[in-house]
Amino acid sequence: MASPRRERREEGRRRADECDQTPKVRVQACMRRGSLCKTTMLRLTAGRVRTLLSRQAMAALSTSSARMASHGHEVSEQADISLPYFDRLDTPLPDRPYQDSLSAAEKSLKQKEKGPWTSLSNEEKLALYRIMFKETYAEMKRPTGEWKTVVAGILFFMGATGLVVLWQRYYVYPPHPPSFDEEWQAKQVKRMLDMRINPVEGFSSKWDYEKGQWK
Repeated sequence: MASPRRERREEGRRRADECDQTPKVRVQACMRRGSLCKTTMLRLTAGRVRTLLSRQAMAALSTSSARMASHGHEVSEQADISLPYFDRLDTPLPDRPYQDSLSAAEKSLKQKEKGPWTSLSNEEKLALYRIMFKETYAEMKRPTGEWKTVVAGILFFMGATGLVVLWQRYYVYPPHPPSFDEEWQAKQVKRMLDMRINPVEGFSSKWDYEKGQWK
């Protein structure tokens, strides 16, 4: 069994051997690894360059914004992305009021609105409502008479279609064949009866040959 003193000596010798490695040995080991070391170095360099460029861009942007603000220029304008005003029964509160630009009287009325409503008259309340909304629910539900336009349009197109069909009947389609005439059809029926076509259960079975009439 090794003594503690001997173990301490061996550990000190190992540490001394590790410390004896010169930079030349380390460089040779890196050269043996070859492309792996080069790839790692390139990746580290590219990452540091990207980080540095992004920091410089942010710093330049913040500096220019601060300069514009210090000189009294407007840095950015807030765009109005709300939907246009419209009246719908399923949307009691539109995204924007009906009237955006107010007159001096309307502005004073809006300031008065912030106080107690008991001091407002009915006319002022109605004026405030018209500033926010274009129509009331009763006005939106009233009949518009649009069905008259729809019915008139349907009748117009039906009449135009009938005129086109009538024009085609007289000027486009050929005349009916003679087999469509009543006289021709009567002769055809007499011929079938004379030939006694289907005398058991068919056409001729419904004719009484003795009386000369249909059964």
